[in-house]
Amino acid sequence: MSSPGVILVVDDDAVSRHVLTQALERAQLEVVALGCGREAIRWLKQERPALVLLDLLMPEPDGYEVLRVIRDELALPDLPVVVLTGLDTDEDIRRIFASGADDYIHKPFRAAELIARIRGQLRMQRYVEELRRREQRAELVLELTYALGSSEDIHDILFQVVDRLAQVAKVDRCSIVLSSDDRLGYVVATSDDRAVRDLPIELDRYPEIREVLATGKPLVIQDATSHPLLEVVRREDTPITFASLTLVPLTHEGRALGVLFLRSKIPGAAFEQELETVRTLANATALSLQNARVLKSLRDETEQSTHARVEAEQRVQQFQRYADFFESAADGMVVIDGQGKVLFANSQARAILAYSEREFKARSLMSLTAPNEHARVERLMAGFREGAYPLSQDLDAVTQTGEVITLSVNFSSVLHEDDAVLFSFRDVTSERRTERELRQTKEFLERVIDSSVDAIVSADLSGRVLIFNRAASRVFGYPAEDIIGKASVEIFYPPGVAREVMRQIRSADRDDVGRLENYRVDMVSSSGELIQVKLSAALLLENGEPVGSVGVFTDLRDRLRMETKLGQAQEELRLRERQAIVAELAGTAAHELNQPLTSVIGYAELLRRHLDRSSQLFGAASVIVTEAERMAEIVRKIGKITRYETKSYVGGTRILDLDKSSDDRDR
Repeated sequence: MSSPGVILVVDDDAVSRHVLTQALERAQLEVVALGCGREAIRWLKQERPALVLLDLLMPEPDGYEVLRVIRDELALPDLPVVVLTGLDTDEDIRRIFASGADDYIHKPFRAAELIARIRGQLRMQRYVEELRRREQRAELVLELTYALGSSEDIHDILFQVVDRLAQVAKVDRCSIVLSSDDRLGYVVATSDDRAVRDLPIELDRYPEIREVLATGKPLVIQDATSHPLLEVVRREDTPITFASLTLVPLTHEGRALGVLFLRSKIPGAAFEQELETVRTLANATALSLQNARVLKSLRDETEQSTHARVEAEQRVQQFQRYADFFESAADGMVVIDGQGKVLFANSQARAILAYSEREFKARSLMSLTAPNEHARVERLMAGFREGAYPLSQDLDAVTQTGEVITLSVNFSSVLHEDDAVLFSFRDVTSERRTERELRQTKEFLERVIDSSVDAIVSADLSGRVLIFNRAASRVFGYPAEDIIGKASVEIFYPPGVAREVMRQIRSADRDDVGRLENYRVDMVSSSGELIQVKLSAALLLENGEPVGSVGVFTDLRDRLRMETKLGQAQEELRLRERQAIVAELAGTAAHELNQPLTSVIGYAELLRRHLDRSSQLFGAASVIVTEAERMAEIVRKIGKITRYETKSYVGGTRILDLDKSSDDRDR
C-alpha cells in the first residue's frame, strides 16, 4: 500500500518527535511519528511514505539497521531517507551516506533547514518518478509501433494495442472505432473482448465520437454524468456505464479514420497525463489501418487481372523484323500493346527481370511492376491512349524471383496503327538505394544537429556559416535564415576573438592539433549581450585537408548564475555559523568573567570603607572599583552579543564592535 505525501518520523526521543512533528505540520506536511526502529520496519512493510526522517542513535535496531532493512530487505532503493545525527566527523558522514542515506541534518536542527532539505528530496523524487514514467511511455510506444509495422494480422495487433493501453492507462475499456460514414461506425477491437471485430454502432448514440471525428481533436471528459456533450444520451435514459472518457482521433493525411476510445468507471480517471502517448499510438494505428486497406485493394486488383495470350503471341510476329536491333541494345526493351500486354522483350530485358522468353510473353506491364506502382501504371496506360509518353521515369519492378528493383524507364510509340508502345529501361536500383541512404543519413544528421541542446555552428574556411541549429538561434538570438550562407562566424565573437580561437585550434603546441575542447570564451548575442560559453571545436577535413570548422557552444549563463547563488548561500551560511560561534563564546566568557569581577568590586568596596578618604590607598581602591565596574559593563555587552560586527583598530586590524554586535536595548 502506498501513502503518498506522508513523512515518516522515526525517533526514540519523545521531545524530538514532538518538535519534528510540529515543524513538519506547520509546513503543511502529513506526518506519521514512530518511537523505535522495530515499529518503523513493521510500518514500512505495509506502507510506502514519501520520505523517512530517521534518527540514527536509538536502541536496537538503531538507525543504521533500519537503513539496511529499507535498502536491502524491503528493496526500496528510491525511497528518500534523511537522517538526524549529532555526529559530525568525516568518518561519521561517510558512514551515513555509505549506509544508504540521501541526506543528513545535524542536531540541533533549524526548522527552516529541515523543511528545505525535505522539500528538496521530495522534489528530486518527483523528478525521478517523472523520468521513469516517460521511459515506460517511450517503451510502450516503441513496442506497439513496431508491432503495428510488422504484423500481418491487423486484427490481432489492434487487440494487442488496446489491451496494452488499457493495462498501462488503468482504464476499464480501450477500443478502436472506425467510421464508414456520418451515420455508422465499426468497433474493430476492444480490450475486454478479443472476439469483437467489425461490430457496427450507430454514431448518433455516441455524440463524443462524432465530436472527435468532426473536429479531429482529442476529447477528455472527466465526468460523463454532467458533461454537456452527453446530455442527449442522458435524455434518452440510456445508462452511462463509464464515468470518465478519453478519445483521440485516428488521423491519416488530415482525415479522421476513427477514434481510439478509453473509458473508466472512476470519475476523473481520464488518461489525460498520457494523452501524448495515446496520440502517438493513434497516429501509428491510423497509418497501419490505411496500409492494410491499400494492401487489400492491391490484392483484389491482382486477383482480377487475367489476360488472354493468344492475341499477344500473334502480335509478336509483327515485331520480329526489329529483333536484331532489340537484341543488340544495351538497355532492356519491351513492346506492349494498348492493354499493357507484352508483345516482345529483348535479351537485356529478360536478363534484368530474370524471365525466360516464354515467361516474359505471359506477362503484362501491370504484372511486371511492384504493387505500389499499379495505380501509376493505370495512369500511364491512360496517358498512352492520349498520346503522352513520359521520359526518364523511375518505376519499381518485380523480378521473376520476387525481388523489387528500380528501373529508369523511357516510353515511346511504335506502329501507331496498332497502338503499340515501346519502353526501354535500365536497372538503377543500386544508384537509387545509395541516393536514398545518403539523403536519409543527411536528414538524420540534420535532425540530430537541430535537436541538440547545445549551439552548433559550422563554417567554411572563409568563415561563412553553413550550419546554424535551433539552439544556436536561441543562444545568439539570430534567425537561422538570416545567418546560414549569409553571415560570418566573426559576428558571434568580440573583436579579434574568432581569430584567436582558430589559432588555438591550429596550434602546433597542442597534442590534438585541429581540435579544441572545453575552451571558455565570451560570445556576443544579436543584442550585444556578452554570453559566457564553453566551446569545443574542430577542423573539418577532406582528404586530409581542412575545408571548414565546426563548434559546439554550451551556454554557461544559467550554470554561472547558479554557482553565484550557491556561493552567496555558502557565504551566508558561514557568516551565520561564525555569528553562532561568537555568541556562544561571548556567553561563556561573560559567565566566567562575572564571578571574579564581582569579587574584585566587593573587595575594593570593602577596602574603601576601612581606608581614610584622604589617603592615597583610598584613591587606588576607588580606581579599582571604577575600572572593575567598567569591565563589568563590557562583560555585560559581551554576554548580549548576537551577531558578528567588526570595526577598524590600530594598524589596519579589525576587532569586534561590541556596541553593534550586542543586543543592548538599554543604550
